[in-house]
Amino acid sequence: MRQIIDIDVKTRKAEFARCKTDMLVVGRFSDGGPGEIIQALDEKLDGAVARLARIRDFTGRPKTQAVVYGNGRIGAERVLLLGLGERKKATLDTLRKAAATAANRAVEMKAKQLSLALHGSFRGGLDANAMGRAIAEGIYLGAYRYDEYITEKGNGRSALLATEIVDPDSAQIRSLTPGVSAGAVIGRAQCYARTLANRPGNVIDPPALAKAAQDLARGLKAVRCTIFDGKKLRQNKMGGILAVGSGSRSEPRLIVLKYTPRKRPAKGLPTIALVGKGITFDSGGISIKPAQDMDQMKLDKSGAIAVLATVRAIAEMGLPIQVLGVVPAAENLPSGTSYRPGDIVTTYSGKTVEVLNTDAEGRMILCDAIAYAAGQKCGVIVDIATLTGACMVALGTYKAGLMSNDDALVSQMEKAAEDSGESVWHMPSGDEYAEEIKSKIADLKNIGSRWGGACSAAAFLRQFVGDAKWAHLDIAGMDICAKPTEHTALGSTGFGVRLLTTYLMNLVENG
Repeated sequence: MRQIIDIDVKTRKAEFARCKTDMLVVGRFSDGGPGEIIQALDEKLDGAVARLARIRDFTGRPKTQAVVYGNGRIGAERVLLLGLGERKKATLDTLRKAAATAANRAVEMKAKQLSLALHGSFRGGLDANAMGRAIAEGIYLGAYRYDEYITEKGNGRSALLATEIVDPDSAQIRSLTPGVSAGAVIGRAQCYARTLANRPGNVIDPPALAKAAQDLARGLKAVRCTIFDGKKLRQNKMGGILAVGSGSRSEPRLIVLKYTPRKRPAKGLPTIALVGKGITFDSGGISIKPAQDMDQMKLDKSGAIAVLATVRAIAEMGLPIQVLGVVPAAENLPSGTSYRPGDIVTTYSGKTVEVLNTDAEGRMILCDAIAYAAGQKCGVIVDIATLTGACMVALGTYKAGLMSNDDALVSQMEKAAEDSGESVWHMPSGDEYAEEIKSKIADLKNIGSRWGGACSAAAFLRQFVGDAKWAHLDIAGMDICAKPTEHTALGSTGFGVRLLTTYLMNLVENG
């Protein structure tokens, strides 16, 4: 198979006008002058940038860009000008998306070396370490392409994009470098997640996902992987996972990744469980989905893969916190052995569930995994899942739903969302929603009424967390970029990797 594009990010001391590169990237705000960097370049370029501003071809408006050619007057072959919008509205995510746009454009133009001076526009307004991390994350986000099954060679993209963040000030480079290093780790993890999520159901089934987790753990000394196969699932009476996987020839799995840091964990921090929904393909089962867009259901494993990638990121960084990654994996298909509407399933916790719709399968596998994490005495449980279409109806493709039983945990997740650029919105999941999923013939039923489906689904999961602090991330709609944008390619977004990694990094920093 074709290799996914290799991305390398580093820092280098260099004068902007003398920087030899295929493409030099600078930014401009719309509510101010061109800035020192652009002015210095423009002097060498005989006023080419100023002419663009005069004819209103480039004034710094958001999502605008222009290319000016060096023509031997400066070190760069091209200068990519990016509009940053209003300075007062600028955030770290403005910088991250600008870097992603630059990397995306570089791949399109087949540039092999990309040099970024975007941080210069933000100097004095944002922390240098945070800027370095955001830029590095953005580079990986924008340069990524999923094309491993395209066999045509032709005039395609380069195999490598060598990227650097440049500045003439050595002190500034030293301030940026730690953030760039962390951002590169997170960016690589997100690319790993996107590749694994993009692979189709005939490539990634539950056993294949379990093998991917084992392969991941082999390369990480601080991570141990345990797999529950069908026999072990039956021995442990994990009825929810077994029911959902009963219609497929590929037996379900429970994947457990235990990260134990080499350094002593930060004092006072609990073990954190990350639980991810791993439906490798979701047809809906007997309650079958419509044919339109069913191909996208290979991405129903996105929550699971976000957990795997987060464990990879924190292990590579050596983060001093204990984390348990728990991934229930199943394929939801209709067959003569599928679980049915009307069935009553006994879950790992002992609670019974009346099945009213086999397409509400995510909660059926997650309830076993969450109960398992609670049994491992994890103080905090965070689950992440492409769980409900109802959440997408409520929030569109702009924010993930966040439900929780702890206000402090909500605040921590919201802060991580702000820092990572992966947005969430707090939604309810209290007792009124729990009433929706009470059954008359079992403890629970797996769907509530027509209304508030995302909230009642979260209320269902809440029944299995025990005494742990718990947060639920419904990432339906956030898992896929249905068409290319100016800063990312179509397919899996890897949503949740930056969010969860940032949450854990913040815990360590503030713990």
